[in-house]
Amino acid sequence: MTTQPGTTGATGLRADCTADADGRITLTLEAPSAAAHLLLRLRPKKGQPEKILHTLDLEPVEDGRFRAVLDSEPVLAEGRWDVYLVPEPGAPRQRLRPGPRDLRALVDGHRRDRPSPVAVRIPYVTKDGYLAMRAWLRTAHAEVAGIDVTDRTMTVRARLHGTSLTEGAAVRLRLRGGGTVRTLVPRVEDDGRGFSFTVDYGELVGDDAGNRVWDLSVQAGPAEGTAPVRIGRLLDDVADRKEVFVFPEAVVGGAVVRPYYTVDNDLSVLADRT
Repeated sequence: MTTQPGTTGATGLRADCTADADGRITLTLEAPSAAAHLLLRLRPKKGQPEKILHTLDLEPVEDGRFRAVLDSEPVLAEGRWDVYLVPEPGAPRQRLRPGPRDLRALVDGHRRDRPSPVAVRIPYVTKDGYLAMRAWLRTAHAEVAGIDVTDRTMTVRARLHGTSLTEGAAVRLRLRGGGTVRTLVPRVEDDGRGFSFTVDYGELVGDDAGNRVWDLSVQAGPAEGTAPVRIGRLLDDVADRKEVFVFPEAVVGGAVVRPYYTVDNDLSVLADRT
């Protein structure tokens, strides 16, 4: 395990965690003194220094423990945030283990329309057993409501948050690393938010050997001046979907094709001819 300067990783300290529907997260723990506080660190890319820190004050509660509240404002930058306890000013920070996590309020998060920017945070447990937060911050987001898979197609139902679909809206499937784009006209619901589309797997399979990965997005209006909005699944209590939600494979044109969620919980389609 790698620690940052001024950090100790060996700790039995645990924080209970409760999330509400508005994005507010409450952390409750035993702290050594009233001078302690929590520190959230945006995890930097490998080899890069840490740049963004967020401090949370701790206040005493009735049971003798301390509580910190991560309010819905200010929003967190997109990425993974590690949670630390700083026992007193100038002391090394300590990683926190997770206590009970109550995330029930997040389960139906996709049922509420979100304004722009779409800000999401989900507490989760890291692979090495520490408490962390997964955050997304996007101007708009298209949330997958369901995916129906056959032996030749997939039909995606989704809902747009942070903006609305207008005349000229289109779904884009972009070949990763290639530049090729397939365009589909979505079926748009009357409210301009809900939409669906069907992908023919045969259009995603090439003649060359190897893998093809197609990333899915929706353009809310005519292409000029309208940024594509990535399609994915962010608005619930699952921080990492890739290994949890696995879709059936189909064999089309000699390739194995299946939709999947990326490490960022965005939707893509893999066509594998290896």
